[in-house]
Amino acid sequence: MSTPSNTLKEVEETLRLVIENLIDGQDGFQKIGDEIKDETLKTYFLAESLKRAQFRGELETILHQEGVHDIKEKGTAAAVVYRAWSSLKTAFGGGDHALLETAEQAEDEAKEAYEDALTRELPLPVRQLLVSQLAHIEASHDYVKAARDSRK
Repeated sequence: MSTPSNTLKEVEETLRLVIENLIDGQDGFQKIGDEIKDETLKTYFLAESLKRAQFRGELETILHQEGVHDIKEKGTAAAVVYRAWSSLKTAFGGGDHALLETAEQAEDEAKEAYEDALTRELPLPVRQLLVSQLAHIEASHDYVKAARDSRK
């Protein structure tokens, strides 16, 4: 059985991993929104970047309420690779399709981070928030995939 301090440590570790992924999504979607040519998709990705920032803020608020105040802002190493790959594909004429492929890969990573978090022992309010955020990310993934598939 977990002690309160062990539970807090697990919640903190879990939320930090999800927050890192949200930082990646926020940054990546901002860059895609800046580069993509299709105006509807540009608006979508810029809005999703803001949504990831909102999700991150919600999770950081939980950590702050639990007394965790040293939340460092960093993303994951995988995101750096995805953004570099996206830039290369775009530079070599991949255009919007290449950006959408990169976005879909990022959404796969986000879904995985949330699904992993939900396998852990978490207080019900934290679990409910993660489930709600994951539902949005899954819908976003489906939208991005459909947009990518329509540009083959």
